[in-house]
Amino acid sequence: MKRARYCQLPTSMTVTGRSSSITNAFISAIVPTIKPSADDELEALQILQIDPNDIRCAYCGDQATEWDHFRPIVSDQKPTGYITEIANLVPSCGKCNQSKGKSHWKTWMEGKAKRSPKSRGVPDLAARIERLDKYERWREPHKVDFASIAGPQIWQRHQQNWKEVLSLLRTSQELASEIRVTVAKALVQSAKPS
Repeated sequence: MKRARYCQLPTSMTVTGRSSSITNAFISAIVPTIKPSADDELEALQILQIDPNDIRCAYCGDQATEWDHFRPIVSDQKPTGYITEIANLVPSCGKCNQSKGKSHWKTWMEGKAKRSPKSRGVPDLAARIERLDKYERWREPHKVDFASIAGPQIWQRHQQNWKEVLSLLRTSQELASEIRVTVAKALVQSAKPS
């Protein structure tokens, strides 16, 4: 007889499971921010047809909680060259921002990704895509070559630091796994009747 499962145990955490977060942090930390003027913000919202007094997600229409990098700043563990500026930001809800990740906005919106506007049945999807197409053409975003601007020596040091941190994560995971197994064995031993 199969036993019923009433408790969904949390997945065991891994140190190496944070590798992509670390990589994103190493890249995000070097990306400059150009603060927009109030006029630029209003113009962006106007193009997106979003009320400045009720800022909604440009992708799905839910209440916005953040501004998403319209074009990703990280792809394949490297900076894309895009930065944080009004030409590369749109209001977003957390669901859309997390679901979109580094995907191209239009491919993601029309795709079947979990929590994408299409998979969630957003009714005015075509109109939203049309507004975002217009927004994409509104202003050419900056695109920089971080390595050439920083110089090869400092860029290499930054890359080496990143690799060393990832290596330390792998070593830490090996140690954590060893500790987990040792503690689990000890618990099994202590549960046995004497």
